[in-house]
Amino acid sequence: MKHSISVLVENNAGVLSRICGLFSRRGFNIDSLAVGTTDDPEISRITIVADGNEYTVEQIEKQLNKLVEVIKVKTLSKDELLARELMIVKISVTAEKRTQVLTIANITGAKVMDITLTTMTLEIADTYAHLCKFQELIKPYGIIELVRTGTIAIQKGSETITKK
Repeated sequence: MKHSISVLVENNAGVLSRICGLFSRRGFNIDSLAVGTTDDPEISRITIVADGNEYTVEQIEKQLNKLVEVIKVKTLSKDELLARELMIVKISVTAEKRTQVLTIANITGAKVMDITLTTMTLEIADTYAHLCKFQELIKPYGIIELVRTGTIAIQKGSETITKK
């Protein structure tokens, strides 16, 4: 089962390396990793998506909390989080197929970032599942290049993950 773990850390060099090392030493695989500063430039927020059972997640939380630079760790359940990824994809598109691609983009909420005589570059931000469906729809046109961010997530409602 996939778990989304939100971690507040001090924004110092080497923190991400120590966190990744912690996962690596214990044989835990990271499916997705996204890092960015928060409204406080001295604090970064890391969103980690990892696969494992409840015991594995409990162990990850315990190990993360042992790191000096970690301020707070919270595993967000599927029901209590809002999560998004960003995808940018360059596809091969002839003039005859451009209208079809624009229709797909319009229906799915993708935006055209760049267009040439032979290519289109599209941007879409949505859930992991929606991005997978979008990718299936445009694959027949010929994907030239595709990049995705890791998942970012925030807790629904008024609760937050903040400093201790």
